[in-house]
Amino acid sequence: MGLWASMKRSIRAMFGGVIEKTENPELILQQTIRDMRDRVPELNNSVAQVMATERLLSKSRERLEAQVVDLDSKIKASVKMGRDDIATAYIGQLQQAQVDLQKTSQQLEHATVASKQALKARDNYVLQMQRRSAEAMQLINQSKQAKLQEQLAQTMESFQIGDDASTFNEMRDKIDRRAAAADAKMQLGAASVDTQMQEIEREAMDMQLQDKLLEYKQQMGLLPAATERQTPALPAAVDERTN
Repeated sequence: MGLWASMKRSIRAMFGGVIEKTENPELILQQTIRDMRDRVPELNNSVAQVMATERLLSKSRERLEAQVVDLDSKIKASVKMGRDDIATAYIGQLQQAQVDLQKTSQQLEHATVASKQALKARDNYVLQMQRRSAEAMQLINQSKQAKLQEQLAQTMESFQIGDDASTFNEMRDKIDRRAAAADAKMQLGAASVDTQMQEIEREAMDMQLQDKLLEYKQQMGLLPAATERQTPALPAAVDERTN
């Protein structure tokens, strides 16, 4: 192995990995698609030139064919008029026109084949470009998905399950304790209010009963007059025998 080959291999070994890491597949594929599309106008120009050559040769052949017919007529007319000198000159022109016509016809055949091949090559290139573009778009989508998966994998690697789990558990316990304390305070407050209301109701009931008891005692004369309250007396029983 030569020295230069060894140096190239060493350089590729040193910098190949770095270059590969810095390459962005999505950008490279997008640039490749743009390059393929940029070649289409150039390819169309080449095809147009081939087709233009074919049309020029076709017109040249038509002109030479007309020239051959015209010279043939002039030769016949010269012979009839007894002008062999003029007929001889026309015969020379006719022979040259026939030679030119034969060459032009051959060139036209080649140009026609070349034009068809150029058109076919252009169509094949456009078809390949469309297929490559679709494939590139699919690869770009796969690259984006792979990038998201790599980011997710990196996130999962940097995510400390144990530490965060303990933090979540600690916060959950604190929240549970606060919620339990608040619930207990709410229940105690409700119980205190209910107790006070029950005591007030019992006291009001006792007062009503005491008032009734005093009314009966007053009506029965069991209480001194000074202690009598201004309360309506109960209706006395009516003795039917006195009526």
